[in-house]
Amino acid sequence: MKIVSIVGARPEFVQATPLSRVLRLCSGEPRSGQPRHQEILVHTGQHYDYRMSQTFFDELGTPAPDYNLEVGSGSHGQQTGEILAGIEQVLLKEQPDCVIVRGDTNSTLAGALAASKLTVQGRRIHLAHVEAGERSFDRRMPEEINRIVTDSISDVHFCVSGTALQRLAAEGITTAHHVGDVMLDAMQHNRPIAERNSRILAELELTPGQFVLVTVHRAANTDDTGRLRGIVQALNATKETVVFPMHPRTQGKIAELGLTFGPHVKVLGPVGYFDMITLEANARLIATDSGGVQREAYFLQRPCLTLRDETEWTETVQAGWNVLVGAEPERILQAWRGFAPPAEQPPIFGDGHAAEKIVEILERNV
Repeated sequence: MKIVSIVGARPEFVQATPLSRVLRLCSGEPRSGQPRHQEILVHTGQHYDYRMSQTFFDELGTPAPDYNLEVGSGSHGQQTGEILAGIEQVLLKEQPDCVIVRGDTNSTLAGALAASKLTVQGRRIHLAHVEAGERSFDRRMPEEINRIVTDSISDVHFCVSGTALQRLAAEGITTAHHVGDVMLDAMQHNRPIAERNSRILAELELTPGQFVLVTVHRAANTDDTGRLRGIVQALNATKETVVFPMHPRTQGKIAELGLTFGPHVKVLGPVGYFDMITLEANARLIATDSGGVQREAYFLQRPCLTLRDETEWTETVQAGWNVLVGAEPERILQAWRGFAPPAEQPPIFGDGHAAEKIVEILERNV
């Protein structure tokens, strides 16, 4: 089977690696030595900064992209359109059996649209969506539109949880499979490597369990002056050591507004995957607006404050390990000081073997 895998943003690089590993395993045929399937990896260039892109390929051992579209930043329409045009040319040249998209980025939507509109030698290209069925139910979020449209045109849907499976069934989609989360696959594989290789705790002079990790990158927070000011105000009021690896967009908005932090807030640039999971694993608490970080906090059994008014990862909230705090300083600080998850944590994201299940299902359906 010939598969085009599309990645473009930081979480997609993490999601892609376990699946690539399984797709490219040598077949079981004696003396064949041939990969199980042919995977063509397309990097759209949606995230292009080294710290947001290439470092993930370097650390995770992700195969080098066969194509890099290098679209860079831009408005949603401009970026999506450029990615769509670039992927269409790749698909016409490669003529794959299947296209895999993941998550909810502009690269996801563009890849899905390109695949769904093309035929190759008179046959349709199958479209598979990894991390299907997630919903925040807030259509002001570009990511929500990307999810809904991608799910509506995909041929096979891979869900990280039973809740996502139920959502798709309610929408009339019957081609969904509960496989678990490939990000859990990646965490289980890479955490021991990170423990051996990461030096970030020593470099930042951090004591495990005595700092809080914060990430903020969503446009709903960075582009809303009131929300961004509220988050910064809360961080300055904590007086507890805060580690804040800052997204380039957030850096620009913070500088534009002239906001500053107290000495207890350690502001960094983006960090690599190994350093990030080391910080997550050793934080007392995580505060974030990232969907990926919410899940990684759950994998690592770290209490999580979500700096949003809604989340697509409702299972983590229902399990008591995640709480929605929005961007109001008082609400953030109350949860910061008092939130404690229950002793038990249900295994809602699978068993760490999602990639194998995805490949087996593709082999039966494509």
